[in-house]
Amino acid sequence: MAQKTVLVTGGAGFLGSLLCERLLERGCRVLCVDNFLTGARQNVAHLLPNRNFELMKHDICLPLSAQVDEIFNLACPASPVHYQDDPIRTMKTNVLGALNMLGLAKRVNAKILQASTSEIYGDPLVHPQTEDYWGHVNPIGLRACYDEGKRCAETLFYDFQRQHGLNIRVARIFNTYGPYMHPEDGRVVSNFITQALKKQDITIYGNGQQTRSFCYRDDLVEGLLRLMDAPDFVCMPINMGNPNEFTIQELAQLVIGATKSSSKLINLPLPTDDPKKRQPDIGLAIKYLDWSPKVQLKEGLGNTIAYFRDILTNEAAV
Repeated sequence: MAQKTVLVTGGAGFLGSLLCERLLERGCRVLCVDNFLTGARQNVAHLLPNRNFELMKHDICLPLSAQVDEIFNLACPASPVHYQDDPIRTMKTNVLGALNMLGLAKRVNAKILQASTSEIYGDPLVHPQTEDYWGHVNPIGLRACYDEGKRCAETLFYDFQRQHGLNIRVARIFNTYGPYMHPEDGRVVSNFITQALKKQDITIYGNGQQTRSFCYRDDLVEGLLRLMDAPDFVCMPINMGNPNEFTIQELAQLVIGATKSSSKLINLPLPTDDPKKRQPDIGLAIKYLDWSPKVQLKEGLGNTIAYFRDILTNEAAV
């Protein structure tokens, strides 16, 4: 069988770097593309000696030419802190980036997977969230650059499928965490761990009773690989996340316990349009991909805390 060439956009990011690693383990040639806005070279530094790995600095808002068999489109800041910092750029990455990657897939007849998000459901009125739910999104709010950008990208993917017969996959990713997250990422797990390790107050927005479901990085990447490998009829959006639901306050207490921190909990106002509930129904992933998360929150937090502790210790030593 001929060696497969796979393009990973956002390949130097938190998820993309592990995806590149797994693809190389499979014997693929990997073209890792990143503009390093939130990704980091050090995330893929250990892959650079591999002759099947190529790292390219490129912004997918601009066209890209490459001869590839598959495309994983992961490029876009996923943390509210980062995607709200330059909302126009976020929207362009979601929409122009999707158009450019879809155009490339059409030209070279490549299979393409879109890393979509649970944020397309907005602040949901249906719980848990199933793939046939259309969502409850504020189209002009602070989060719209990401929420509506990802929704538009999904529309483009299905229009390219209908109009050009493109072989597409769409993964709706729920909260994911693990090693290689940046300590200042701005998402709740990284915030809580960093604050706890530094013995700072842990900031909870709202009353802490809003819920999230946390999926470990390794589990999520395995799901993406299985979705790309799935038969062609599996082209509907697929939820990917851990269905175990925790309140934000429960997460904070778990982090304090695991770090043995003296941090106190403080409450701040809830950000605009922050979802009150988030829990995936993963029935389709179980049925079509034989996939469900293996790593539960306590174990995953332990691994992530160890990684963050090393990062913060090294920073302090400089």
